[in-house]
Amino acid sequence: MKRIDHAEASSRFIQAKDHADFHDQRLWDLRGKRDSESRKLPEWETLRVLASQIKEHTLSHLCDYLEQFERNAKANGIVVHWARDAAEHNEVVLGILKAHGVDTLVKSKSMLTDECEMRPYLVRRGIEVVETDLGERIQQLDDEPPSHIVVPAVHKLRSDVAKVFARTIGTDPANRDVPYLAESQRQHTRPYYLKAQAAMTGANFAIAESGSFVVCTNE
Repeated sequence: MKRIDHAEASSRFIQAKDHADFHDQRLWDLRGKRDSESRKLPEWETLRVLASQIKEHTLSHLCDYLEQFERNAKANGIVVHWARDAAEHNEVVLGILKAHGVDTLVKSKSMLTDECEMRPYLVRRGIEVVETDLGERIQQLDDEPPSHIVVPAVHKLRSDVAKVFARTIGTDPANRDVPYLAESQRQHTRPYYLKAQAAMTGANFAIAESGSFVVCTNE
């Protein structure tokens, strides 16, 4: 991905007081909700430690688990592709789409595809890619990368989104109502579900022992 001058960008963002204040409020709100949920589980800290141990173990033995996943996934009838880097990843995806005559792809949020810059790669080769996550779609329409792994457009005010949508999908630039903006984007994006010949999603977990996936959603 292209290099970003984080010091310069953060200094510029802090100067925009409305944005900085909202950003702080939003992130504290997310933290507050997380803390509220954690207090409902007496075993919260035990689960955190266990999750950390599982993650450390898995990363330390990742090559073994990937091969185990491949074996079991193939047994389930899944085709598994390996890629050494972002360039090869994008080439594999393009090859699959071209082989099936795909010219429109709908996809959900995926940090891997963001890190590989897959969307611009495909667009340059004639494939339309439509993000279906609201935050990712906002960023796509504004021609910006996501600013956060979970909330890609957390740095934007409602007024910013209203301007982006007015410019790109024809909404009322003066209407900053959240339900209006969300529904307008939904109505604009939904037809692509019928138009697209392929869809893509990331995996929250890939289970080696079964060759299966877990995908979480808040829809």
